Amino acid sequence: MAHKFMDLTFTEAVKGAQKHYYGRSQRVPAAGERDQLGPAEKQFVHERDSFYMGSVNEAGWPYIQHRGGAAGFLRVLDPHTLGFADYKGNRQLLSTGNLSGNDRVTLFLMDYPNRSRLKILGHARVLDARENAMELERLAEADERPLVERLFLIDVVAFDWNCPKYITPRYSAAEVQELVHPLHERIAELEARLKQRQTP
Repeated sequence: MAHKFMDLTFTEAVKGAQKHYYGRSQRVPAAGERDQLGPAEKQFVHERDSFYMGSVNEAGWPYIQHRGGAAGFLRVLDPHTLGFADYKGNRQLLSTGNLSGNDRVTLFLMDYPNRSRLKILGHARVLDARENAMELERLAEADERPLVERLFLIDVVAFDWNCPKYITPRYSAAEVQELVHPLHERIAELEARLKQRQTP
């Protein structure tokens, strides 16, 4: 676990729960001001086609939103900044509204086939795409830009890699297609041979 992530999440209440169930709390090593995304984190983010983002409203209720797109739609702009384009949707704007009062977010990125997950803590801000042409160009492809309403920029504070235990491997339709493609080719080859043998 990254030291800054522990520093932020291992509160006194959390350490109290650790003591209750395990007899002692985990030691929190000294941490810097924030974590820096390295090559492994950048690659992992780039390969994701979805993630979950948690925010909290002014009444204290948490909300988790799913975001999806082409792999790489969540972009690493520098070692401390992530960004993504937000498209026209159901017009609820729950995350956008929540962030106007509390800019803290948690991102949860999953790689189900490889049973890996990355958690990110940060501060997010929302920009109106109509007023931020340069950021729009950084976060969306040209053919997608007319559909973009908002731009999310996330200042990364900490991250943590989780263990693979209890992650059930799941595959997208494209991943399944890639896995079974050799089988389809083999079946087609065998069917062609069989047809040749059956031809008088």
